[in-house]
Amino acid sequence: MRRAGVVVVGAGLAGVSVAEALRAGGYAEPVTLVGDEPGDPYDRPPLSKEVLADPSTENILRAKEFYTDNAIELVTGTAVREVGPESVLLAGGRVVPASAVVLATGGRARPLPVPGGQLCHVLRTRADAERIAVLLAPGVRLVVVGAGLVGAEVASSAKDLGCDVVLVDPLDLPLAGAVGTLVAEFLRERQRSAGVRLVTAGVAAVEEAADGLRVLLTDGSALSGDLVVAGVGITPELALARAAGVGVAQGILVHPDFRTEVPGILAVGDVAQIRGRERVEHWEFAQVSGRAAAAAILGQQVPDLPPPWWWTDRHGDHVEVTGRVPAAHTPVLDGSATDGRFTAYWLEEGRVVAAVAVNQGRHSRTVRRQVQERATLG
Repeated sequence: MRRAGVVVVGAGLAGVSVAEALRAGGYAEPVTLVGDEPGDPYDRPPLSKEVLADPSTENILRAKEFYTDNAIELVTGTAVREVGPESVLLAGGRVVPASAVVLATGGRARPLPVPGGQLCHVLRTRADAERIAVLLAPGVRLVVVGAGLVGAEVASSAKDLGCDVVLVDPLDLPLAGAVGTLVAEFLRERQRSAGVRLVTAGVAAVEEAADGLRVLLTDGSALSGDLVVAGVGITPELALARAAGVGVAQGILVHPDFRTEVPGILAVGDVAQIRGRERVEHWEFAQVSGRAAAAAILGQQVPDLPPPWWWTDRHGDHVEVTGRVPAAHTPVLDGSATDGRFTAYWLEEGRVVAAVAVNQGRHSRTVRRQVQERATLG
């Protein structure tokens, strides 16, 4: 009978990071990485950019040899039916013995919750990106619902491909809570300058029309399009955790070492929610949470999490955000928003607690370090 080892459920960045860190830390028992999507584990950020521009773009996380060289059993295209502290049941009936189970199940794209929402595309998987990419061409009328990170990047990629793009959001200033008013205004103006039509409204319904689709808005107006893409967030995959008796709220509830209250079960990445905090969906959190969970399994000290860090690319601009932007503070600006190259700093008691670096190149690393170290601005 196979020895029990660590079974990681979910083969995205968080899951791969767990497996990689276990082997790097000297873990000698079996490591099994299970994913329900076919093919090699891949990185999600390129889906709304490079993959939409060219569906042949490769975005795998690691070469095939990584898994064989590190004795990681990679099981893809296979759903997990049930988890427990000592085993994982796969579709098809295979039972994988486990000394620890790590849930890295992520989430699924949230459909637009209105009549006709099923007519909209969503973007979460490689297959989603490929389906959308083949439809984008010069002159195609695209309506994007949701001006968050995914929606704004889809709009940018489609505009680069020559589409006629309308971006709809109920907020007049999307992302203001995440990047501050000044940066959000800058991003909005860049979208307008790129030729994206911005509409402030909610969506009431989507319906088929003779010439494509019709998007009915809450202000009584309507938009016509050849296709609609909804970028309205994700729904965490919590079913396996619930069935195993693991506590959930916005996500799977974990302690700072990413252990749940059920011994032997941990959770990482988009699906994990540290008790007393908001759930985080950013790329870096997937990576560092995976490494932290591996440290916990190895009996090592779990490192403190760094300040949140994420980025977005749209209309030729590269924006990096470090820390949580305080809502009631006015930033200190280094550079010029007019020139399109600047950093906005937020200070508390004279020390940097958050920053947004816009088109700063390598200097973005310095900015990130300033937030991590709560530096002063000299």
